[in-house]
Amino acid sequence: MANLGQLEGGSFLVIGRAGMDLYADPPGTRLEDATQFTAALGGSSANIAAGLCRQGCDAALVTRVSDDAVGRFCLAQLDAYGVDRRFVAVEGGEARNSLAIVETRATDTQAVLYRHRAADFEMVEADVTALSYHAYSALITTGTVLAAQPSRDACFAAFDQACAAGLPLVFDVDYRPYSWTSQEEAAEVYARAAALCDIVIGNDVEFGVMAGDHDAGLETARALVAGGARVVVYKMGEKGAVTITPEGEMRTGIYRSQAIKPTGAGDGFMAGFLAGLADGHDVAEAVARGSAAAALVVSRVGCAPAMPTAAEIDRFRATTEMTPPA
Repeated sequence: MANLGQLEGGSFLVIGRAGMDLYADPPGTRLEDATQFTAALGGSSANIAAGLCRQGCDAALVTRVSDDAVGRFCLAQLDAYGVDRRFVAVEGGEARNSLAIVETRATDTQAVLYRHRAADFEMVEADVTALSYHAYSALITTGTVLAAQPSRDACFAAFDQACAAGLPLVFDVDYRPYSWTSQEEAAEVYARAAALCDIVIGNDVEFGVMAGDHDAGLETARALVAGGARVVVYKMGEKGAVTITPEGEMRTGIYRSQAIKPTGAGDGFMAGFLAGLADGHDVAEAVARGSAAAALVVSRVGCAPAMPTAAEIDRFRATTEMTPPA
């Protein structure tokens, strides 16, 4: 496994989708009642990359976008957040960018997602084999990349290249049932990916899917560390998280905020956590920063636009205490 000290270089290569999110406007409006929408950059990998850039890191995205106005919107948004998109290819033909139409509502939130012939799933091994992995501090991927071919094989090829370059591998499980043909397939592929990675982050449902049994999720997380992973974060929503390292386990609570939606918390956590490690903080402090970032994201409209800066995380933590661990 790679040396996590490399993360202090603060330059991340992120694999996965960029999409367009349309939020019913104003906040609180149900989709069926909406007459106007606010557009924003979306897609878990793009959100993480944007969050890293907001916190002073460098991030480059590897994916494909559609050769149409929605794809060009995503490219323009990546530019606006400072995400390096030199490795974002344009996919023609009938491929289309992912589109999410969602509500800004704290409860009973509705979301309609369009992923038919998704452009990001068309990423191929040639998209990842020529990259200069030595120029980066770590490789990050999300589970959505692995849900279909040829992007699955491209992602594993990127893992091989990154390992050869000595980069830490970071995996956000990011289970989206609608992307998979079956939960059993997801479990098999996730287990294969997680076994290769230095840092694995997911929630209790996602680890349960990986285990093939919800009640076995935490033991699966522990087994990853026993097998060589350096950090595994098992998130449990309002109950906090269990962070597992070779040195032991740490339970933490959460930061509460005035949540206006449930979406984006995981992407915010990942960006805050990795930016914390990049700044030289230890794992406990990085978890706290990730938790604070998640709390801020759910209190704001959008996902990428909601990603906080490092200064905003500091101000929030100065006035908000973390809840005791469950």
